[in-house]
Amino acid sequence: MRKWVLPDFVEDVLPPEAARMEQTRRALLDTFAAAGYQLVNPPLIEHLDALLTGTGQDLDHNTFKLIDPLSGKLLGVRPDITPQVARIDATYHGAADADAERRYCYAGEVLRTQASVGTSRALTQVGAELFGAATVAGDVEIVKLMISSAKAAGAAPLLLDCGHVGVFKALAQHFELSPQATQAADAALAAKSTSALAEIKSLSVEARASLEALTTLFGPAKMVLQRARAALPRNAAITAALDQLDAIAAAITEAGAQCSLDLADLPGLDYHTGLVFVAYLQNTTQVVARGGRYDGVGEAFTQGNGRARPATGFSFVDLRALTEVTRDV
Repeated sequence: MRKWVLPDFVEDVLPPEAARMEQTRRALLDTFAAAGYQLVNPPLIEHLDALLTGTGQDLDHNTFKLIDPLSGKLLGVRPDITPQVARIDATYHGAADADAERRYCYAGEVLRTQASVGTSRALTQVGAELFGAATVAGDVEIVKLMISSAKAAGAAPLLLDCGHVGVFKALAQHFELSPQATQAADAALAAKSTSALAEIKSLSVEARASLEALTTLFGPAKMVLQRARAALPRNAAITAALDQLDAIAAAITEAGAQCSLDLADLPGLDYHTGLVFVAYLQNTTQVVARGGRYDGVGEAFTQGNGRARPATGFSFVDLRALTEVTRDV
């Protein structure tokens, strides 16, 4: 009898693990629903340009592509659900409620061309997105919802490691960095490499000092914020970003989780516009959820009117891994 072999980094989920995953999924969705988040279920495939429009282009390398035999058009298998929710928000509401806050949640399969270390390429992603909330109150709502839903699923206590891309963007604007210098500085900060910053010859002494300071600004929230206010230039945008992080850190603590900050952590610089965070199970390296603010992600879907919707959200990126975490705690 032939032995069937699945593709690399793709696995079956068998009993009783599949039942545990369903229980976890239900606990998450029930928590979202209780908070007023409405369930949406976008399709597994879409026209490729819709999946990769605007900031979604960052997902291009992780997207499986195929030809639609009915239309001959190029389709993509979704590697992430958030851009699809942005499309739904932008296209199914009229001008009368264009600025209203709307809350969505989802649970569905995603498929990626590449697997992160220790993960599958076929994942179940569960998340929540808040559109139309432009202030820090929206970010506070999202982090609190992430913490409460994780607790409902059994993943607690949590540590949230937070950053804010607005700090770096404000520094780049303050010192008038070129696009090339900005990109090089971003790469240097990702490696926390002061030597790489030193190789960017166009940086002024003041700019290099401020960027080097970012590489040291990580750790407990209160300490980092105090040091950041002393080390970074007096700039309205930087002050606003630090004030937002202060409010978010307080909300995280109030919700029963720990908060650390890392001002050099800049994932998806072209995608995120404010808060970014990763949630870990305390005292482990196990990632539970990722999230942040991504204002403007739905702009390309607003039929050319250029309206960028404020947006913030998070996802439990691997329901199977989350279920394993909750079994072990």
